[in-house]
Amino acid sequence: MFRFTIIALIAALTTSLAAQSPERLTGHWRVTGDSHGTNFYQSLDLTQHGKKLTGKFGGDQLEGTVDGNAIHFFSRDEDNDTEEVSATLAEGTLTGTLLETDAQNPAHPSRTRFTAILVAKPPTTAPQRREFTPTVFYREYSPANKPVLIVNPGDTIHTTTVDAGGVDEQGEQRAAGGNPQTGPFYVNGAEPGDTLVVHILHLKLNRDWAESDDNVDPRALSSELAVKMKDNHNNVKWHLDLAKGTAAPDKPGEHMKTFSIPTIPMLGCLATATGPGGAAPRTQDSGNYGGNMDFNGVTDGATLYLPVSVPGALLYFGDGHALQGDGELNGNALETSMDVELSVDVIHGKRISNRIETPTEIIAMGLNGSIDDAFRDATSNMVFWLMDQYKLTPSEASQFLGVAADYHVSEVADRNAGIVLKIARSKLKSLPAPQETVGDDPSVPQISK
Repeated sequence: MFRFTIIALIAALTTSLAAQSPERLTGHWRVTGDSHGTNFYQSLDLTQHGKKLTGKFGGDQLEGTVDGNAIHFFSRDEDNDTEEVSATLAEGTLTGTLLETDAQNPAHPSRTRFTAILVAKPPTTAPQRREFTPTVFYREYSPANKPVLIVNPGDTIHTTTVDAGGVDEQGEQRAAGGNPQTGPFYVNGAEPGDTLVVHILHLKLNRDWAESDDNVDPRALSSELAVKMKDNHNNVKWHLDLAKGTAAPDKPGEHMKTFSIPTIPMLGCLATATGPGGAAPRTQDSGNYGGNMDFNGVTDGATLYLPVSVPGALLYFGDGHALQGDGELNGNALETSMDVELSVDVIHGKRISNRIETPTEIIAMGLNGSIDDAFRDATSNMVFWLMDQYKLTPSEASQFLGVAADYHVSEVADRNAGIVLKIARSKLKSLPAPQETVGDDPSVPQISK
């Protein structure tokens, strides 16, 4: 009897110790803080070995200690700026203080309070096809808008968009103009510091007309051409032959009476919500979150990579075009509504911005206030991609791009110009096989403020 009592006590003690496992801090944490009245998110990955902590805080390596429910760790970035965290664990929540010291101004560190929760993995379920009928459309890529639908990685979303003016497939005005968006869609498991992967499966025109203009964007006008074009600010309606898959002006001029052209449906806008630290950008704008990219490669078969700045990513899309030439030269493309079918996935612990893959190309996008700056951004984006996945050195990446680069002007009609740098997959075949790496892309800032 005594022997069985001892065995029972040992079993109970073992169970109790397991419940208080010294590895309880190991995992991915979502940090939420308040910096002078402004919320921010930060990613925290912890690995606990007894009383020792290692991991990453916002992409920077950390080291620290655990003493009961108290933790302390320290991290330093490549600019020698430091982050020191002291926190207490209670009921599954870390509560503490973040002390940030700028190496250029060490006398005035910034101190903020924060909480952190351990992020649960999304449920393991079979991918679902989710039908969604929009009733509201947004004109900002805001983190404050309520999600219209919660989906899991691997799910497919089938829905509709209105056109850039807010008109649906029935010709009804459903929203004010300015690229009203369908969404936002909350993706389970997507956390700040991750990447949202969007696979465009099928874009289908759902009405037989589109609208555009007959002007040319000022970026493309010489002074002489500007004089010739001074009266060209007219709306042009186009007929879309859905059976033939072609477009033609409704009232063509004398020399375009026989003109028609095949349609290639595309999305002008696709974005994740920006962080809560600044004003939400309008849906007419673009940036490292995607947005109004107006790139005609955002079509069937394309896969886009966008950074996650808020829990759930909050995916928006809209501004359908039946067809658009490079640059969106007229200020508008063939603006129309459409049916959209896409699927989503998440890359954890890696933050990627404005990259696109197709069956035949990899594409790095640059979006900035001038063509020159957009050109630099696209080049930088591609070089980091080649260094990250193909392990090329800066010298090797330069040599490769010198003979393989294919640049296109993707956008001139909005505040930001767009340049895309395309590399044909056939030119990549003789390089080492691409490697999927775990960690952060050095080309993208890590803090989602």
